Amino acid sequence: MQVVPTELQTLLELIERYPQLHARTLAEVEFKSHRYPVISAEVGAKGCDVPCILFVGGVHGVEVIGIQVIMALLESILSRLEWDSQLQQLLTKIKLAFVPIVNPVGLLNGTRCNGQRVDLMRNAPIEAETKVTFLVGGQKLSSHLPWYRGHQGVEQETQALIQYVEQLKTNSSSLISLDAHSGFGMTDHIWFPFAGSSKPVSSVGLIYYLEQLYQSSYPYHNHYSFSPQSLIYRTHGDIWDYLATPKDDKPFLPLTLEMGSWNWVKKNPRQMFNFAGFFNPQKQHRQLRALRKHTVLMHFLMDLAASRELENMNLELLLKQNNAALNRWYQC
Repeated sequence: MQVVPTELQTLLELIERYPQLHARTLAEVEFKSHRYPVISAEVGAKGCDVPCILFVGGVHGVEVIGIQVIMALLESILSRLEWDSQLQQLLTKIKLAFVPIVNPVGLLNGTRCNGQRVDLMRNAPIEAETKVTFLVGGQKLSSHLPWYRGHQGVEQETQALIQYVEQLKTNSSSLISLDAHSGFGMTDHIWFPFAGSSKPVSSVGLIYYLEQLYQSSYPYHNHYSFSPQSLIYRTHGDIWDYLATPKDDKPFLPLTLEMGSWNWVKKNPRQMFNFAGFFNPQKQHRQLRALRKHTVLMHFLMDLAASRELENMNLELLLKQNNAALNRWYQC
């Protein structure tokens, strides 16, 4: 009998319940004679001349809270669409895309890696340009050690996500992605490429402007530390590095939400005796708080995209934001 993870079952039920949710299977991953789908779901405006926001979760299967944050947003949007005229109007201007569970077998097994023991966030076909953090930056020594990059090329799940993002970039006027993770430090981070290079990503000025708008719009919800991931630690094979490497003719802002899980461990040290406890809140009230905590940011991204503020920036403002970003993050 096939065991289906709770979060995957919930996603399948949402697709069945809400016909306006356009879903498709990006890949089917085989594990122990069963197949598990990597599913994308879209809602909102059609056509190629609309902004798109992509919400991603579950690249690391053990980081269940990231999946739950994305699923909570999706469930809320679908429920509100039945009565919320303002949301209905918003979704005539933008498209929302979701890949809540990139790594279904990792979710099933409660592991960071997929069924082949590969860390998908170290598996993209890109090498770091500088020395990476030992082991953490990705290794090919053994699949029995963490952060294994794999030896058989790009994994099925990695390729599915890459191809889907490239399609969204082609079929949208702009793309903002938010990839939800947990497990690093006591602060909630918003990271952006590059993880394997100290050079600035081409959209760094837009990302800096996005941060400034968020801080001014929601000063009491600004608990995020924005920075290139390379300032924290460096890795090979980062999916978003690979996708951001070509210079895009449309705005593309790949953001990673890294929830600071050490706070949960600090408040409940017994979590250290449970592997999942390093990445997820174990107390229900802390889990509910995490599900609420990031709603403002995600709705801000939707409103910002709909405004086309980033798409319509004039050259003078863009140069100003680029210079401010370079002075802040790339002086050392």
